[in-house]
Amino acid sequence: MKSTSQIRIIAGALKGRRLAGPDWPGLRPTSDRLRETLFNVLADTIVGARVLDGFAGTGAVGIEAISRGAAHVTFVDSDPRALDLIAQNLARCGVTGGYTVLRADLMAAGLPGLPAAFDLVFLDPPYTMAPGEAITTAAPAVAPRGRLVIEHARRSVPAGSLAGVELTRTLTAGGSALSFYRHDAAAAESA
Repeated sequence: MKSTSQIRIIAGALKGRRLAGPDWPGLRPTSDRLRETLFNVLADTIVGARVLDGFAGTGAVGIEAISRGAAHVTFVDSDPRALDLIAQNLARCGVTGGYTVLRADLMAAGLPGLPAAFDLVFLDPPYTMAPGEAITTAAPAVAPRGRLVIEHARRSVPAGSLAGVELTRTLTAGGSALSFYRHDAAAAESA
């Protein structure tokens, strides 16, 4: 597959590995800078975590989590080209286990059959989608005391509390933002 961009793994066991980017329009990979910010904030929670990379695209966020010691990553995307790209990037990095790749449309079907067992749910939906829609759909998959993070356009302001998760912070970089949510039980404990 011809790649139009290169994405690198920032830290961990796979640090410096290059991932292929999409060779078709419409897929916007999370930038290295924003991914670094994400993992700087979550650094103490990744080792041993169960991670859902929703709207996974290139798989860069999930592979970064694997690199940093996540126990298991579930990649979810509806585009078969993205699923092929994720498989290619996992192979490039020599990752042979500790992950699942699912073809599913999170907005149409949600996450049927997946328990609320993810310590971290990361969502990177198209910026044209209202962040609240994606949060409401994926929030039931967040384990008690777990976190949900959504990447969205800076101009789109997500709600403070939705579907059992509570907004704890939003960080911006250029035209993008990361909003961090915690399961309500964890938010209540830390208040």
